[in-house]
Amino acid sequence: MYSLLVADDHPLFRDALQTVISGGLAGSQLLEAESLADAIALVEANAELDLLLLDLSLPDAEGLEGLTRLREEFPSLPVAVVSAHQERQLVLDAITLGAVGYIPKSTPREALLAALTQILEGQLYLPPDVMRRPAPRASSVPSAVNPSSTSERLARLTDKQLEVLACMTTGMSNKHIARELLIAETTVKTHVSAILRKLNATSRVHAIVIAGEEDLSFYRANRTR
Repeated sequence: MYSLLVADDHPLFRDALQTVISGGLAGSQLLEAESLADAIALVEANAELDLLLLDLSLPDAEGLEGLTRLREEFPSLPVAVVSAHQERQLVLDAITLGAVGYIPKSTPREALLAALTQILEGQLYLPPDVMRRPAPRASSVPSAVNPSSTSERLARLTDKQLEVLACMTTGMSNKHIARELLIAETTVKTHVSAILRKLNATSRVHAIVIAGEEDLSFYRANRTR
């Protein structure tokens, strides 16, 4: 049994989420808030919460403002974003700020349930369709990652490590990557460790953010020339 809270000012979406959770996560409860202020009050009154689902367009918090405040006030509470916005950079920014997942509101019911289950099991969830989009080669958005440094570090990766990293950026678990690339899960773990070391990444999420600054297909294509 899980205890979840959704902060979203659209009743229809909250109702749809209630239906998904009651039908797919037996015994779980979903609390509802229409604003960030309401959500904060509910978090303070319910210490047993397992996950907060946060919309990015609340009446009293726009964009990543709500996520930033929640991470500051409740650092131990897992927060996942549910949003109609599907910009790749926005997904990466949310993960950088500490979100444990990013679920587009257009996600079909079965995929939504799978995403929630993955997050509740302690894994990061990223929307595959969004993360497969190539990163722009140049961007006006300020980045915490030095472009030249990122390029140099990605160039150190082997072909197989680039494949594993590409899978990681779509939110795949080690087990899923093993099935996708037809290799042993222990081999995937070895590759992930090597990727973190070569990218100077402090965590899996950090590696995904670093990779998100570049188009991995660009590096993989150059290896075949």
